[in-house]
Parts: sequence; structure tokens; C-alpha cells
Amino acid sequence: MAVPSYTVVEGGSIITPRGFRAAGLHCGLKKTERNDIGAIVCEVPAAAAAVYTTNIFQAAPLQTTRESLANGVLRAVIVNSGNANACTGKQGDADAYEMRALAAESFGVSADDVAVASTGVIGENLKMDRVRDGIARLSGVLSSDADGGEQFSQSILTTDLVKKELCVTVQIDGKPVVIAGAAKGSGMIHPNMATMLAFMTTDAKISSEDLHQLLRRTTDDTFNMITVDGDTSTNDMLVAMASGLSDQKTELNEQHADWAAFAEAFAAVCEHLAKAISRDGEGATKLVEVTVNGAESKDSARAIAKTVIGSSLVKTAVYGADANWGRIIAAVGRAGVPVNPHTVDIRLGEILVLEHSQPVKFDEDIALEYLKGDDVLITVELNMGPEQATAWGCDLTYDYVRINAAYRT
Repeated sequence: MAVPSYTVVEGGSIITPRGFRAAGLHCGLKKTERNDIGAIVCEVPAAAAAVYTTNIFQAAPLQTTRESLANGVLRAVIVNSGNANACTGKQGDADAYEMRALAAESFGVSADDVAVASTGVIGENLKMDRVRDGIARLSGVLSSDADGGEQFSQSILTTDLVKKELCVTVQIDGKPVVIAGAAKGSGMIHPNMATMLAFMTTDAKISSEDLHQLLRRTTDDTFNMITVDGDTSTNDMLVAMASGLSDQKTELNEQHADWAAFAEAFAAVCEHLAKAISRDGEGATKLVEVTVNGAESKDSARAIAKTVIGSSLVKTAVYGADANWGRIIAAVGRAGVPVNPHTVDIRLGEILVLEHSQPVKFDEDIALEYLKGDDVLITVELNMGPEQATAWGCDLTYDYVRINAAYRT
């Protein structure tokens, strides 16, 4: 296995890259005393890029953020949890713009340089009196210390059980460059953009155009390859900001000698966050990884991996530790891409259960013990071509129904 080009920063967070501060606090949007409003602020204009949900019904903050990102620059992100501000009409639009204006005033930046994000219950208007109070208080607790990153990471969570974050360093021009990310996501997770809220910061010198291209390509192989429940949110957004304050000598682009190393480190952060979201799926007990090898095209491999990982029957079989490969092969066959029905191999971990589309005798007890583990790998070998793709998800449990049956109450 190749040695990665990056190093994980233990204890690092969204504010470890140079130039960033963050904060989070409770303003009363959630019924519990958990943080529900947060911010990331850059001390200089940051090159920025974003990708958004493909759901037709897009929440008000997304349009506000698109307008702010028209010039490729951000100074701040303001985010609330506990209320999605989605399907809230003209009032929702007005509230998103007001959040942007209030954050700009509080942080001393231009409103055009502020992104807005929201997550939570759909169809309810924001309690703007509480939002105003929260934004006003955030400016006093913004910090570049570890606690600032911790409080921000907590502020974006909804049904999440744990925070999701990672920070790495990579050498560019012989100098350390830092990349960090924080995300939320547990339910309403399905491939189609970013499937959650995620925020990335780096002190790399890179243009917004190059950052955007890297973000889109990386998203296709990471966040777009996860699913929990087959639902794509109205609020999904992934925002990346680059302060340019590292000591690297030359700006990063695809011609840079260290571009591959930077792209690998950037992808590592995205993949870590994507897998963390899958592992923390509502009610989940296992992280499930589906790798498809031997496909004719990358798109075919992705389509099959997504179909298998998104199958409710596969997910429930994994939950029950049932080595029911028939559900897997059925999902492969309905993915809508060419498959040779005579050449498919399937493995559960290292256990071969299907070879050339024919059953293989295997030890059911060994398979049962494997499927009882916290991590389950399903490998599908098509034996048709050179392409490969991996998707991540989780099992489907009784607790998923319990959590979502009472989401508003």
C-alpha cells in the first residue's frame, strides 16, 4: 500500500489552517441546550467554492450563498441547526438575507462575502429573534483556539450522535499546508451532491476556479458515494475556503509539481467525513462499504455501487448478519447499466459467496460472525473492464424508524 502524502493532525479542527476563527453557541432554536448557531470567519478574503443539493426544492440559504459566491470569495459562513429554513416562501428568503446581513455586521465584513447554511426541520419559519441574539453573541466568542473549532462542530449537528471532522497537513513547495473539514449528516442522506452540510478550510494558495474544480471532482468520489436512507435533503451544501496564508511559494493548480499530493490530501479529508456520516447514520450499527471492480466505465461502477449500498434489502440483511448474496446480485442487476450476467463474483469481506454468477459453498457460521462486525465490506467483481468505484452506507435498523417517526416531536 502506498504511503499517503499527507499527515493527520491530531486534535486539529476547522480553524487549524492559518487565518480562520470559529465559534458556536446555543441560541434557542433547538429544544435541548445543544449548540445551534455557529460561524467560521477568515481574517482575509478567502478563495471559495461550493456545491449544492440537486433537490428541486432548495432551501433559502442556498440561493443566498450562491449570490455571495458569485465573485469566488468568502470571509465568513453563518450556519444554524434545528431549522432548515426550507419551503418557507418569501419570509424564508428574507430571513436568509437577514442572517447574512447580521453576520456581516457582527464580523465586520461585506454581506457579499458571507455564506449562509441551515439544517433541521423543513417548513417552519426561523425564530429570528433568537437568531439575531445568537449572531450578536457569536462575534464575542470567535476563537482560533481548539475550543472555537469544537463549538462550531457541535453547532451544526441535528440527529448526529458524534461530530465529524479531520485535519491533515501536506507539503507544498516544501512547506506545510493544512486542510481541515467538519460535517454534519445522519439522516436524509443519499448520493446527489454532498448529502449533508460540510465545511472545509485550508491555508493553501489556490484560485477559486481551481478549488471549485477540485471540489466537484472529489465530491463525485466521496460525498456523492454515500447513502443512509435514499433521501436527498433540501439543504445539502459543501463550502470550501482557502485563506492563502501558508508559506508555499507558488499558487496551486494542476500544473504544480505538488498538485497530486494536495488533491490526495483534500480527498482524504472528504472521504473521512463521508464515511463518518455513513457510520453515524440514524440508528446505524455498522459502516458498510461496497466496492465494484471490473466495470466497463467509471459511471457504471458508481451506479452499481450506489444501487447496492442503497438497497433496503441489502441494508436489512447486513443488520441481521444474514449472508443473503441474492439481495446483492439483484441490486447489481437493477442498477441500469450493462452487466454480464455470467461473470459476477461477490465477496463478503474475504468470503467468496458467488463466482461467475454461480453460488459457492461457504461456511455460514463464519459469514455470520463477519457480518456481526462494525465494518462490513461487500466486493462485487464484474470481470468486464478496468474501472472501479466505492460507496459507503450503513445498515437499516428498527431505530431508524423510531428516530424518524418522531423527528418533529
